[in-house]
Amino acid sequence: MSWIDEKAHTELSRVREAKEKQVYPYFRVFESGGLHTTIGGQPIINFSSNDYLGLTNHPRVKAAAKKAVDKYGCGLSSSRVQATTTEHVELEDRLAKWYGYDSCLIFTTGYQAMLGTLVSLADKDTTLVLDSYSHACILDGTFLAAGTPGRAPEIRFFNHNSAKSLERILKSRERKNALVCVEGVYSLDGDKAHLAEFVEICERYDAVLMVDDAHGTGTLGERGTGILEETNLRSKCPVVVSTFSKTFGGIGGLLFGSQEVIDLVKHNARSFLFSASLPVPIVAAASTILDMLEEDGPAMVKELHQKAAYFRGKLIEAGFDLGASNTHIMPVMCRDERKTLFMHVALLECGVLMVPITYPAVKHGEERLRVNVTRGHTQQDLDEALELVKSYGEAFFVLSGEDLGPLED
Repeated sequence: MSWIDEKAHTELSRVREAKEKQVYPYFRVFESGGLHTTIGGQPIINFSSNDYLGLTNHPRVKAAAKKAVDKYGCGLSSSRVQATTTEHVELEDRLAKWYGYDSCLIFTTGYQAMLGTLVSLADKDTTLVLDSYSHACILDGTFLAAGTPGRAPEIRFFNHNSAKSLERILKSRERKNALVCVEGVYSLDGDKAHLAEFVEICERYDAVLMVDDAHGTGTLGERGTGILEETNLRSKCPVVVSTFSKTFGGIGGLLFGSQEVIDLVKHNARSFLFSASLPVPIVAAASTILDMLEEDGPAMVKELHQKAAYFRGKLIEAGFDLGASNTHIMPVMCRDERKTLFMHVALLECGVLMVPITYPAVKHGEERLRVNVTRGHTQQDLDEALELVKSYGEAFFVLSGEDLGPLED
């Protein structure tokens, strides 16, 4: 046995324990796609999906993807440098106009979009300033930039959503330039960035504010163009990163900015230059969803908000702790690993999927079920899930806060 086998065996002890206790919650195998799927032959209502407007399985979207397969096949077998289609360019132009920026660049994944952007923009003259709750793609892009010989930026973190903490860091930074990166909506907590405060502080200290609006695109603002539309601060945020993997129903990353900033990233981001082009069927699907947003976006966003408000109200009325959430993403705080895993298993056995989030994804004592309400959930879905969550919340003392004891008992 090699040292890597020994390392794997040692570091997988928690996974083995969870599997032995039959509470291992991850990598459940879906037998069909969408908000209504099957696992092990059992019908499941998925409340951990990011398909916020419920468009992934729309007949128009699937028809567009099938048509693109006939024209281009399933992939282009090369990077955008030598495998760019008219469909890529036309969608980039349309998205830039829809979102309100000069230009847009499509990456193969949202993760790659963030990595490529941060590494391209941050150098030895830059202080990268991150919210302490930053997503893994922001952290990895920052660490990649820090490890680039001769270009390593200074890295600083501020307390989550704290304007005072951000100001202290900008005031004491060691580099001439500052790039502040925040998320429009934080995916594990469901709270929005305090953008108005951050914009004012960034202007005062000559810093650039960059927003990752992956979970705000399609869900915030009257037309669904995100938190910058909702707050009317688009002109104050020169760089925005988003994704196709939520509202746009597929996979892919988006970068919005001025034409020169986009060109800079386009010619320097290794995650763009050395990764295969986004397959045209995915581009066609996203383009069709954009058609639908342009046609009926306000009504779809309104419906999402109505369903989220209903679900939130019923959870709060029942006595659940939703943390700092103020969006369609609602963490049901269990604050105990065993309760969280038991709740997940019990709900899944009854046909409702709410994925548990435990350490190290969150701190000890902040364990929760991940609950995303979408426009695609029916009223029956919402009511069925609410009854089950309330029932098991009482059974496992999530509402009372009583401790169940350690998992190994």
